[in-house]
Amino acid sequence: MTNTAEQKQIQLDRMRFTKNTLGSRLVYLAILFNVFYFVSVYESDIGTWYYQALIGISIVYNLVFMLVSFLSSEGVKNYKTGYGYLLTGLGAAQIVRIFILPLMAHTALTKRSDPVLKKVVEVPVMEGTQFTWIIIWLCLSAACCIAAGIISVIRSRKLAAYNAAIANNASLSDNAA
Repeated sequence: MTNTAEQKQIQLDRMRFTKNTLGSRLVYLAILFNVFYFVSVYESDIGTWYYQALIGISIVYNLVFMLVSFLSSEGVKNYKTGYGYLLTGLGAAQIVRIFILPLMAHTALTKRSDPVLKKVVEVPVMEGTQFTWIIIWLCLSAACCIAAGIISVIRSRKLAAYNAAIANNASLSDNAA
C-alpha cells in the first residue's frame, strides 16, 4: 500500500471512533448567525408594523430552528445520514426566510413624526443597512447548515461503506475458517 492510500485507510478507520465535529461545529455557527438575525430584526422599534401574527410565527420558527439544528448537530456528530439531509433542508429554509419577513419589512413604509421637519413622514420599516445585515446573517446561517449537511452525508456514507466492507471481510473470513 502506498503512503497516501494507507493514510486514507487509517483515516477511514479512525472515523469509526471519532465524532464528526466539523459538521457539528458548522451547525453551532449556523445557530449563532440565526441569533444575530433575530436580534437584528427584533431590536427594531418602528411603530406597530411588527405587531402582527407574522412576527409571532417568526419567533416560533426561530425557536424550532434552533432546537432542530441543535438536535441535528448531535445527530451529524454521530454520522447519522438523515440529519445531514435535514440540515440541508433547514439551510434552504433560511434562504426562503429572506423573502418573507425581512423583504416585507424592507418594502413597507410606516409613518413617523420627524422632530426636525416637525411633520409626519413615511420611512421604511427596515432600512437598507439593517436589511443587508439580515440577509448576510441568514445567508451565512444557510451556508453553514447546507455545508454541514453535505459534509455529514458524505462522511456518513463513507463510514457506512467502510463498516460494510469490514463486516463483509469478517463474514468471508468466518466462512473460510
